Amino acid sequence: MTALGETLAAELRAGDLLVLSGPLGAGKTTLTRGIGAGLGVRGRVASPTFVLARTHPSLGDGPPLVHVDAYRLQSAMELDDLDIDYARSVVVVEWGAGLLDGVAESWLELDIVRPTGAGTDAAGGEATGPDDTGDDDTDDTGDDDTDPTDASDLGADEPRTITIRGFGPRWAGTPYA
Repeated sequence: MTALGETLAAELRAGDLLVLSGPLGAGKTTLTRGIGAGLGVRGRVASPTFVLARTHPSLGDGPPLVHVDAYRLQSAMELDDLDIDYARSVVVVEWGAGLLDGVAESWLELDIVRPTGAGTDAAGGEATGPDDTGDDDTDDTGDDDTDPTDASDLGADEPRTITIRGFGPRWAGTPYA
């Protein structure tokens, strides 16, 4: 997922919007971390679950990355209240399907499917929410994510199926259209 994010970042520019969908632990934050690495942004890209959005400035002359977790948002109006600079940033929104109508003329939708049985907790139960045991291999504790009981580390090497669809004039004529 990280490598895919880095590859995708080479095609992104300011004003691009990406909407990521997939179950808990599918790799949305890991993909975003790869995009951040490919864009050359400052700071560790971690899940913005509790702060809703994080901006990662560029270390060079590229656009910043704005990483949004819309899981707890109820409406497009709440997303609009975050006052995101869509025009001058690359914006990645996890759980944003249905909340971004009219925000941008063009966008990419990435649907991530993980194998059945992935994303279970250390006791074998299903992960239940995008907290520090549910979404990818990130948490906000500052640890190195090597705790063998951390459910977010389970299945990190399992293959995923990613469908990328581009909408609008920005993506017309590309393989994503």
